[in-house]
Amino acid sequence: MNGEVCVVTGATSGIGKATAAALARLGTQVVLVGRDRGRGEAAAAELAAAGASPRLEIADLASMEQVRALAVRLGTLGRIDVLVNNAGLMAGQRRVTADGFDEVFAVNHLAPFLLTSLLLSKLTADPPARVITVTSDAHTAARLDLDDPQLKHGWESWRAYANSKLANILFTREFARRLKGTGVTANCAHPGMVRTRFGRETRLPMRAGVMLARPFMLSPQRGADTIMYLATSPEVAGETGGYYVKRQRREPSQAARDDATARRLWQLSEEMTGLTPARPAGT
Repeated sequence: MNGEVCVVTGATSGIGKATAAALARLGTQVVLVGRDRGRGEAAAAELAAAGASPRLEIADLASMEQVRALAVRLGTLGRIDVLVNNAGLMAGQRRVTADGFDEVFAVNHLAPFLLTSLLLSKLTADPPARVITVTSDAHTAARLDLDDPQLKHGWESWRAYANSKLANILFTREFARRLKGTGVTANCAHPGMVRTRFGRETRLPMRAGVMLARPFMLSPQRGADTIMYLATSPEVAGETGGYYVKRQRREPSQAARDDATARRLWQLSEEMTGLTPARPAGT
C-alpha cells in the first residue's frame, strides 16, 4: 500500500488512532480527521516520530457545514484510496445540533453519509478504492422508525446509538449497490468491545457497566484488526456491501438486510443533508 492515501475519521484516539497508525506503518499517506486539535496534534506527532508524514484535518462532524468544508479540503488530495468512517458518539442525553439534528444520528450516520457522498468523485476517479464504515453489533437492538429517525419522541441513549449503527449498515448496503461497476467497494465492520474513551458521556449506570467490563475488552489495536483487513487485504478486494466481524463476513440483523428501508433511508439522508431538495409531502 506504499503511497496510497487513506482518510480516517475519529483518528485522534481509540480505534481510529490505532487504524491510522497501522496504515501509516504500511507506507500509506494517512489523513487524520478529528474534532479536538490538541489530541489531533498529539496523534500526528506520534506518527511523525515513527517516520510517517500524516496530514491533520480538524472538523466537528456534528456540523454538516464543517463536514462539507472538510470534503472540500480533502478534495484537494491527489487521490483517496481508502476512507474509514470511524468517528462515533454515544450520548447520555439528547442534544440537538446547530442543523437541528439529534447529535448521535448526525455524527454516527449523517456525517459519514454526507462526507462519503461528497467524496464520491474523488473515490471513483482512480479506482480501486475502499470505503469502510465502523458499525456495531448493537444494531441488532435497533428500532429505527424513519418517520422519527432522530427520536424526537422517546429518545433513549442506547436506542439512539443502536439505530445509528443500523443506519451505518443500511447505508453501506445501498452505497455498495449504487457503486456497482465503479471499482469502489463499501463494507462495514464491527470491531468488538474495545477499551476506548467511547461512552464516557453516557449516564452513570452505563458508564459503570463499561468500567466493569474494561478488563475484558479488546485493545484498540485488536479492535482495528477487521477494519485493517477490509482496508488492505487482497482477499476482500472485490467484496462489497458486507458486514464483517473478526475478519469474517456475517449476516447482520433482518432489519439491516431490508433493501427497501436502505433506499428510503438514503433518500431521507439526502434531503436532511441537502444533497437533494426535499420532496413535497405525499410524494
